Amino acid sequence: MKVVYLDNNATTRTAPEVVEAMLPYFTELYGNPSSMHSFGGQLAKPVQQAREQIASLLRADPAEIVFTSCGTESDNAAIWGTLNSYPQKNHIITTRVEHPAVGNLATYLSKKGYKVTNLPVDREGRLDPDQLLSAITEETALVSVMWANNETGVLFPIEEMARLVKERGVVFHTDAVQAVGKVPMDLSRVPIDLLSFSGHKLHAPKGIGILYIRKGTRFTPFIIGGHQERGRRGGTENVPYIIGLGKACELAQKNMTDENKRVRTLRDKLEQGILSIIPKVLINGHQKERLGNTLSISFEYVEGESILMLLSNLGICASSGSACTSGSLEPSHVLRAMGVPFTAAHGSIRFSLSIYNTEEEIDYVLEHLPPIIHRLREISPFWKEGKGRTAEKGQ
Repeated sequence: MKVVYLDNNATTRTAPEVVEAMLPYFTELYGNPSSMHSFGGQLAKPVQQAREQIASLLRADPAEIVFTSCGTESDNAAIWGTLNSYPQKNHIITTRVEHPAVGNLATYLSKKGYKVTNLPVDREGRLDPDQLLSAITEETALVSVMWANNETGVLFPIEEMARLVKERGVVFHTDAVQAVGKVPMDLSRVPIDLLSFSGHKLHAPKGIGILYIRKGTRFTPFIIGGHQERGRRGGTENVPYIIGLGKACELAQKNMTDENKRVRTLRDKLEQGILSIIPKVLINGHQKERLGNTLSISFEYVEGESILMLLSNLGICASSGSACTSGSLEPSHVLRAMGVPFTAAHGSIRFSLSIYNTEEEIDYVLEHLPPIIHRLREISPFWKEGKGRTAEKGQ
């Protein structure tokens, strides 16, 4: 079966160059870089090289890069590490549209006595920096705001927010899982204290992540163990995956122009093609302030799960939102926070592209998606009733 993979915000294909770079570290170079003997010790140099490749992408110091297992661990480490470093403060500020790695932890902390402020977003999924500023108090230990939303691709004004927060002397963390490799970053000039991302979102394998910790930031280790990562994260280094992530970050620097031009052009072709053929469609998120690879689109009066199943039967891979929540039948918390009408929220699909997608694949989707929507609407008990109405935006 032909496979058209348009679910890259969930995970990406591991780049062939990354696989090639990793292979020797599964076979002949299998030592422990923390060992005293030279066989294991020789791995310290390639691990450091990977750290430098990652730091180069972020415009950071290699010493500020800490290896973790994934984005979720990095988010948890950033939040717990800050709260444990400021035990006298009990207030956290985040948003209503965060990934569950941050959002569910904030909910958990609220049940443990922490005060949590969840900033709202507007109809286009945007945040108001002034609301953030007004929410900061003397008790605020941490502000955690994602760089790019995983469902809609909406970009938040992270650089502005980081500066506002630092002027108030509060620690600032961003979950940059969807942004790294797609958005140019220069952490040498932006006062972000902590930044998280995951390798499998930019063509590295699953099982490796990064927590950036700015020099001078107070941080209590989340995982206590050995001396690895300068005592900031215990555990034997996952050398093959570290090497793979370093290579992936090197490739991301080379491919960022392609990511932001050709991939965006393909996304726009898909979007405009859908809008021109299918009625009663709603684009979720700001039209310009979003990632170039992401399209969140709602089809009124049909179920997103049914659309995904029929697309899957044709080899087309998409998502109803976050991969961590798509098993739920509840409407996306992101779309609910944006005020997307109920009749559209249930029919929401996320298409997310990568540098490996082609124009031929977009044409394939545009050929097969309209008949699917037509078929589902014909059997929908709500379609005839709502046919004369539409959501507040769309066709």
